[in-house]
Amino acid sequence: MLSKNQLGFLYMFLSICAFSVMDIIVKWSHNYPVGEVLFFRGFCGMITIFFIIPRDRYLNFYKTNRPFLHLKRCVSGLIAIVAIFIALRKLPLATVVSITFAAPIFTTIMSIFFLSEKVGFYRWLAVIVGFIGILIISEPGFNSLNIYYIYPIIFCLGLSYVAIAIKQLSSTEPVWLIGLYFSFSILVMSLFTIPQGWIFPNLKDLFLLSMVGILGGLANLWLTQSYKYSDVSLVTPLKYLALLFAIFFGYIFWSEIPSSKTLFGATLVIISSIIIFRREIYHKKQVSITRHE
Repeated sequence: MLSKNQLGFLYMFLSICAFSVMDIIVKWSHNYPVGEVLFFRGFCGMITIFFIIPRDRYLNFYKTNRPFLHLKRCVSGLIAIVAIFIALRKLPLATVVSITFAAPIFTTIMSIFFLSEKVGFYRWLAVIVGFIGILIISEPGFNSLNIYYIYPIIFCLGLSYVAIAIKQLSSTEPVWLIGLYFSFSILVMSLFTIPQGWIFPNLKDLFLLSMVGILGGLANLWLTQSYKYSDVSLVTPLKYLALLFAIFFGYIFWSEIPSSKTLFGATLVIISSIIIFRREIYHKKQVSITRHE
C-alpha cells in the first residue's frame, strides 16, 4: 500500500503527464478549428466529471449558491484555455510551457487587488525576476513582431484569476462542480464557432480530439487528488517536469530545440515561482493552483 505522500506524488505525476499529452494533441490538431477542439475539451471533459458526482447529488448536481463567482471563474478560464490552445499551435512547445510557469507571478499581483493580501520584499523580488525571465523567453517575438508570444501571457493572466476564484469557491463548492461548470462553459462557447467551418474528423482524429477532453478532465481531477493526499509543498515542485516533457516531445515530434535564452529565461521564471511558493508556505497561505483548465 502506498502512503498518502506517495499517492500525492503519483497523482501529481499523472496530472503532469496528462496535461503534457493534451498539449501535444492540441499542437497536432492545428488543421482543426480551435472552436472544434474546444468542443471536445468541454464535452469529453464533462463525461469524466459525471463519474465522480456523489449519488445524493444526481438530481440536483447543478445547484450552487455562488453562480456569479462560477461565471467569473468560467470566463477567466475560457480566456486562458483559448489563449493556450492558440499559443501551442503557433509557438515551440517548450517556449509555451516555460512562460506558463509564470502564472504564480500574476497571481501574486492579483491577490493584492482581489484578496487584499500584503506582498513582501521577497515576493516582489520574485515578481521582478519572473518578468525578466518572460522578457528573455519572448525576445524572438519582440524582434519579429510575433504577436503569438502574447498568448501564453494572456493564459497566465486568466489562470491567475482562476486560481483566486477556485480558492474562494472551494470553501463552499465541491471540486467536481467547479470543473463541471467550466467544462459546460467551454462546450457552450465552442458551439458559437460552428459557422466558422468545423471539419468532420476521421476515426483516428476523433479519438485524439476526444482525448483532449478526457485528459484535460483527468488532469484536473488528479491534480486535486494530489493536493488532497499530500502536502502541497511536497508535490508542487514536480510540475517543473512539464518543461522536460515539452523539450523532449517538441524535439521528437516537431524537431524543436529550445535556445539557450529560452532555457535561461525559463530558469528565471522557475526560480521566481519557487520563491513565491516558498514564501506562501512560510506565511502559511494556501498555495495557488498551478494549472486548472
